[in-house]
Amino acid sequence: MRGTLSFPLRNPSPDFNAFREILLGERLPEKVHFVELGVDYEVMKFIAEKLMNIKAPRFEERKRFLKFFVEFYYRMGYDYVPVGLLFAPFPVKYRETKDTAMLSRGKRIWVEENEGIITNWDELESFPWDQINLDLTEYFRFLDEILPDGMKLTVSSSVYEWVGERLMGWQCMFRNLFVDPDLVKTVFERWGKVVYKGYADAISHDCVGAIFHCDDMGYKKGTMVRPDTLREIVIPWLKKFASLAHEHGKLFLLHSCGNIYQIMEDLIEDVKIDGFHSFQDAIMPVWKFKEKYGDRVGVLGGVDVDKLARYDIESLRKYVRMILDKCMPGGRYFLGSGNTVTNYVPPRNYLAMLEEGLKWKPRNK
Repeated sequence: MRGTLSFPLRNPSPDFNAFREILLGERLPEKVHFVELGVDYEVMKFIAEKLMNIKAPRFEERKRFLKFFVEFYYRMGYDYVPVGLLFAPFPVKYRETKDTAMLSRGKRIWVEENEGIITNWDELESFPWDQINLDLTEYFRFLDEILPDGMKLTVSSSVYEWVGERLMGWQCMFRNLFVDPDLVKTVFERWGKVVYKGYADAISHDCVGAIFHCDDMGYKKGTMVRPDTLREIVIPWLKKFASLAHEHGKLFLLHSCGNIYQIMEDLIEDVKIDGFHSFQDAIMPVWKFKEKYGDRVGVLGGVDVDKLARYDIESLRKYVRMILDKCMPGGRYFLGSGNTVTNYVPPRNYLAMLEEGLKWKPRNK
């Protein structure tokens, strides 16, 4: 692989201020900027050890891992480092199976879809709500010390997904929307306050440039629950998070998988998201989104993960160039995957996607 691709970069030049101004439509880009919600550890490890001569530490080696994490995003040409909002651990239900990905982690876990840890009022009241938020002062202070000049952090968490996946369980939540809607609303209210408090702490630090909120609210054909239900229990929290970010001069970016276009106007006009992320060609290709909404909101990523994982190199390069040709004119577009760089994406494909961004020039130049 060495010698055939441009990564890792020798002289990265991160510029989050430029990222921000391009996202908001305040200036046109002079180059293709990259965006990613996240890159799986296995992909990071492979690239670091094969191309950077860096031994990837495990997450448990906290400070070494954070240094490695920052170094990876810096050397790969990003303007920011995506980090998750940390909470005190609590037991959740998982399912487990063998991980068959190219860069396997051995076991793959996903959420218990039936019932979670809060299925009734007694379990809601016994949940340690007041113990979930952590004091992250030292965490952000350390990250601030190791961030290269020009870079910022984006901080992510979720409300809808956490309630559906980890707190109530999807089937339990859906059932109680009809059987006991007050229970669902109360869980959302309690957890929303937890996330708000965490975000408020995070954005008080100068090293944090944006909230990159993650809530998958749809599937291929529509929203997972009725749009009016989302307007009642989810969108008010998104508005609060966006207002919090904007009051502190920070960006509010939203990642949401699935076909959520029934609430897109709510997200743009009511929530006032600054950028939208997560695209599947089978739902709405990113260039169609850019054409329809790109004058009002930043467009993040969009290289379909199925194609990123399955295409041969030349087909992928052609596909990425097509996206850039359609999305870069007018600005407010950033290159990256349509979701995340998963451990079943060949590292060579991920690197080729970014390299096409480095090489891209407008056709009239």
